[in-house]
Amino acid sequence: MTAVLQIGQTTLEVSELLERLQRYQLLPKLVKEVVIENSIEAIECTPEEAIDGFWKKQQVSPDQRQAWLQQRQMTEAQLLPAAIREGRLAKFKENAWGSQVESYFLQRKDKLDRVLYSLIRTQDASLAQELYFRLQDDEASFSQLARDYSEGQEAQTGGLIGPVELSVPHPVLARMLSVSQPGQLWSPTPIGEWFVIARLDKFLPAQMDEATRQRLLDELFQNWLQQQLQQTAVQSLVSRPESQAEPQPESQAEPQPESQAEPQTASQTASQKASQAES
Repeated sequence: MTAVLQIGQTTLEVSELLERLQRYQLLPKLVKEVVIENSIEAIECTPEEAIDGFWKKQQVSPDQRQAWLQQRQMTEAQLLPAAIREGRLAKFKENAWGSQVESYFLQRKDKLDRVLYSLIRTQDASLAQELYFRLQDDEASFSQLARDYSEGQEAQTGGLIGPVELSVPHPVLARMLSVSQPGQLWSPTPIGEWFVIARLDKFLPAQMDEATRQRLLDELFQNWLQQQLQQTAVQSLVSRPESQAEPQPESQAEPQPESQAEPQTASQTASQKASQAES
């Protein structure tokens, strides 16, 4: 079979190339790119709008473009195929899910809202209760107690965490924060192996801005893409060379009966001798 690719001193034939794609777990990536390419091939995108859209997405101003290209050792002509593909993909997403983004945002909003909160966690229930009473009585600041007693990484920041989306904290803690008012202090709550004291500092509701809209479009696209990949059959059409085929067992002829008479058993021989003696 003819070699189709050479890498350094290594030449690969089609069957070996496919085997290495599977071995190095690159075949799923190739399948994904083929599915995307087939989906966007009918989308029109001129070179001008592709390049303009690419620079806009990269947030590169006109006077920075040449330096951007030089840093990556590229020319705009070399950039064009990738820019056209990105432009086609962006149009595909917009055509397919642009009208669904608003409703999808409402479904996801409770996970997109962000919170800034303070946290103390310890495995000692008695200590947690004592720290909670000290916070209630304003005997010490939350920041100082977190630095002195919290047993997680938040001790380094005085207990302060965030802003983070409500999908990030433990589900129990996320529910507590989602119904809290700023400044509300929660008594020690068992979460896993910890006793947690939490306080909501600031609630930041999600906004449907351009960045959020693009993110939701990407999520809808990824959901669709995963479904497509599960439904896409991948089959090798290359048969293995004979030299690599598994050896077949040699066929052996069944033993043919000899033309001579079958050998006599000892008992048969003795019987014949007895008959001769009687005669």
